[in-house]
Amino acid sequence: MLVHLVVSILSTVWITMAQNQPGGPEEKDKTSTALKDLLSRIDLEELMKKDEPSLKFPQTLAEFEYSFNEKGQLRHVKTGEPYVFNYHEDLHRWNQKRYEALGEVDASEDEPKSFIFTSEDAITNPDKLMVLIHGSGVVRVGQWARRLIINEDLDSGTQIPFIKRAMDEGYGVIVLNTNENYIEVEKPKKQMQSPANDTDEPAEKKEKKDDSQKETKKRRDFYEKYRNPQKEKETKHIPIRDNSTPEEHTLYVWDHFISRSSAKNVVFVAHSYGGLVFVELMIQREAEVKNKVISVALTDSVHNVWHQEAGKSILDWMQEHCRNWVSSSEPLDTPVEFMLPDCPRVSAGTERHELTSWKSFSSIFKYFTQALEAQNTEAKSKPTVTTRSSNRKKSEEL
Repeated sequence: MLVHLVVSILSTVWITMAQNQPGGPEEKDKTSTALKDLLSRIDLEELMKKDEPSLKFPQTLAEFEYSFNEKGQLRHVKTGEPYVFNYHEDLHRWNQKRYEALGEVDASEDEPKSFIFTSEDAITNPDKLMVLIHGSGVVRVGQWARRLIINEDLDSGTQIPFIKRAMDEGYGVIVLNTNENYIEVEKPKKQMQSPANDTDEPAEKKEKKDDSQKETKKRRDFYEKYRNPQKEKETKHIPIRDNSTPEEHTLYVWDHFISRSSAKNVVFVAHSYGGLVFVELMIQREAEVKNKVISVALTDSVHNVWHQEAGKSILDWMQEHCRNWVSSSEPLDTPVEFMLPDCPRVSAGTERHELTSWKSFSSIFKYFTQALEAQNTEAKSKPTVTTRSSNRKKSEEL
């Protein structure tokens, strides 16, 4: 390396100069001063820059020769090894720049991607933002329950009424897509290795053997299709980076969208497993959530604060800022007792789990309105701190 060569040359110069001196303290001091002056004129960082490779790095993961495996782990496409920071020994600056360039790589054209729905003012609305989270299973973005969509109607089975009402009341809206965590692709078919050709085998015998193998494969394929008529092809799942689970997806949307929104007042509506997802977000981003979220409406949530190990500060916050409309035979909004010390539970006015969001629709918006009014009242009641400078300014104006 060039730096090692420079150090070696300087050492040689020092030795040579020391050997050529007649000896004596004054002459040695002059030699030392001359060497220090020489060193001060050499910019080692500039020498390192000249010695390191170009700082033009790949723009995609494929160009870096890395990809995410089925477990969502970054691995080299050829070696299967994790990312290697010290790509070039003794070039820390270049290695760091390469590491940073890899971190800036966004999804490539063929990389699995997810999406969310947002209103036009979701990020810019300065007042309030509503976030909707569905449950687990087959439901997709914007849906509460597929069964209701098919057997009842869109109002009860989708989030459309919530979106319309929220926008009418001046909310920005973000609709999460927590169940789209991977893409499904067909596995490449295994190539059957044909037996090595025996050059001494007669052509007629080879032809009969090939026909026999084809017939065997045909019978095997027919049997497999008869045994499992629905199985048309083998597939594998490729996880979506940073969105491979509902919890990951929600955390990603929070970090990249919700936390960066202008809204002072954020509210959540979360159904079933979506309630568990919100609690997990709370655990991971407690301070941020408390600073931005003013109210949370859960509908038959399946969260469990003990299993999720939510701390006391989270439980206290949930008791004050959350409400869970649960399936119950009691009339709508009737308090329902429960053992866990988290958010209060009230009846959704139905015993059907999938209907709890729709049945509590009006109550949820009323609950949010009350939370907003309380927030505004609290903001107005905060005393204004008077400083000496402000008193001086007022007297000057008078």
